[in-house]
Parts: sequence; C-alpha cells; structure tokens
Amino acid sequence: MDYLKAFVVGGLFCIIGQILIDKTKLTPARILVAYVVSGVVLGAVGVYAPLADWAGAGATVPLTGFGYSLAKGVKKAVAERGLLGALTGGITSTAGGIAAAIFLGVLVAMIFKPKPKG
Repeated sequence: MDYLKAFVVGGLFCIIGQILIDKTKLTPARILVAYVVSGVVLGAVGVYAPLADWAGAGATVPLTGFGYSLAKGVKKAVAERGLLGALTGGITSTAGGIAAAIFLGVLVAMIFKPKPKG
C-alpha cells in the first residue's frame, strides 16, 4: 500500500508539472523553482508534513520535497542556534542529497562524452 500511495502522490506532482508545461508559457526552470518554493510554503504552513508522512517517497523525493526539507532544516536550526540557523539549516538538512547529485553528475560526465549540438 505504501508503494501505491507514493506512486499516486508522485504521479499527481508530475501531472501538475505537465499541465503547467502544456497550458502555460512557464519554462521548465520556472516550474522547478515554483515546485521548490511551494514545498517551502506548504511546509511552513504545516500542510506538507502530513502529506510526507502519508505518501512517503511520493512526497519527499520530488522537488517539493526538497523545498520541504530546506524549510524543515531551517526551522530546526533556528530553534537550536538562533538567527545563524536561518543561514545554515537548509544546507545542513539537504547536504546528503546535494552531495549525491554532484557526485553522480561528475560520475556520469566522466563515463559519457557529451557532443555539441549542431
């Protein structure tokens, strides 16, 4: 049942993104930024935590989950360290995902040889 919940919620995020691409003039980059910001906002008002608890990876893996992780890290760090936590909390809470993305990006770049378009 957990897989089904994750699939449905993750799929809904994908459907929303595809509708935004098809029906608006928003670029994919702006949609990605909107997803991250919406994760932060939904986490700040307390809506995203129950969704993440219910849907698991379907809510924490997409970009909205990244925004939620940033907001959750900042909130925790501010409670522990004060105002300095606002600057360090988001990076600390998402460091594992950021490091994995950089490492895997470099690894793929070393394995495959890009060719110029044209």
